[in-house]
Amino acid sequence: MKKFSEIKTGDEFFSECTITPADLEKYISFSGIKNVIYEKKEFSDRGGKMVSGRAILARIEGEFTRLDEMYGNLLIFYGVDGDPSWGNRQTRFLKPLRTDEKLKIKFTISDKRDLNDEFGVLAIDFEGKRDDGEIVLLSKRNLYQMKKEPPTR
Repeated sequence: MKKFSEIKTGDEFFSECTITPADLEKYISFSGIKNVIYEKKEFSDRGGKMVSGRAILARIEGEFTRLDEMYGNLLIFYGVDGDPSWGNRQTRFLKPLRTDEKLKIKFTISDKRDLNDEFGVLAIDFEGKRDDGEIVLLSKRNLYQMKKEPPTR
């Protein structure tokens, strides 16, 4: 685990995951999504069901919090600023991801600032690629409030 003071703008961290059909079903059930793309078999005949963009983002956030460098810190999702070069938009979904496809994730610290004496804010950019190298999504300036001193174990 890294302390807030050890994290630098430009630092990169990496993870990989897959979203299984069972994972997607749990997400759809929890979120209440109602969309024929997840209900009709003909939409899953290309090697798995297409995964909801929000489900991908939720999984990426989960992967971020489990990184060895982050786990153990008090991290709170703080908000989203978006990227000024994108008109302050945050996320672009560029290619579909299907269940059981590997997702390779790069996390980049794009900004770091003090919030107060106890907390700082990290801006994290996400990049998710399929195993074939195609970029699935780009998401800019996901903000996390982080306690400057980790909780004692």
